[in-house]
Amino acid sequence: MPLRLVATDLDGTLLRSDLSVSARTRAALDAVRAAGIPVVPVTARQPEGMRDVAEATGFDGWALCSNGALGIHLGTGEVLFESAIAPTAQRALVTALDAAVPGLVYASVRDRGETFLAEPAYAATATYADHKRDPESMTTGTRAAVLDRPSLKFIVRHPGMDAQTLWGLVGRLAVPGLHLTRSGAPFVEVQPEGADKASGLTRLCREWGVAQQDVVAFGDAPNDASMLAWAGHAVAVAGACEEVLAVSDEVTADNDDDGVARVLERLLDGADA
Repeated sequence: MPLRLVATDLDGTLLRSDLSVSARTRAALDAVRAAGIPVVPVTARQPEGMRDVAEATGFDGWALCSNGALGIHLGTGEVLFESAIAPTAQRALVTALDAAVPGLVYASVRDRGETFLAEPAYAATATYADHKRDPESMTTGTRAAVLDRPSLKFIVRHPGMDAQTLWGLVGRLAVPGLHLTRSGAPFVEVQPEGADKASGLTRLCREWGVAQQDVVAFGDAPNDASMLAWAGHAVAVAGACEEVLAVSDEVTADNDDDGVARVLERLLDGADA
């Protein structure tokens, strides 16, 4: 297949379970870039979370963060696009969620992903693994403060529920203008309607003049499904969720066995043939 852009999820896909990058995976990423093919991380992480892996992966250019709602250059900070949730929509969502599931707590990611404002009960439950940021870097505030400004991402959590239980209760709640998704972490992620990994990748490819059929995408979690359904060639890593497997063209090895690298090596060999 023609290959003009590689789009990859990070956690559970490109990165090992310990969040490291193997020598083989780094070599494959470098080989793709050396061939003049951009490799774009498409992640639920914010720019702060990208900084932790930038050196190991070599990602210092354009990235799609916040599930595709933010297109940002990691080196310069230039923003190509940003989609935010209006405060009125956040308030309507919280009213509906509180009526359905008592005890929920909330957080707002804003200011191009640099500010994480959470209710105190939310911050008290958070670990680094949840958002790839030190919980001590979170600002805490009242619910009114969490709701009073637009959010790049709005986050819903219940201190007493695991991810599957929470999603079963609130993840399919229909709220006009909003899109609810999950990445395997113990919370539900909310973006503006139409802002997902597929839409972010579409905007970036339009900017660069890259055709949809020339994109290969890698993923594992439900928030990756839209991107894989859109891409010209979709690759799930072993152990991916059902939503991803259903829209994938092939399944590679898992993230601890260099699954992404294996496919990139093969595609580069084909490009050289």
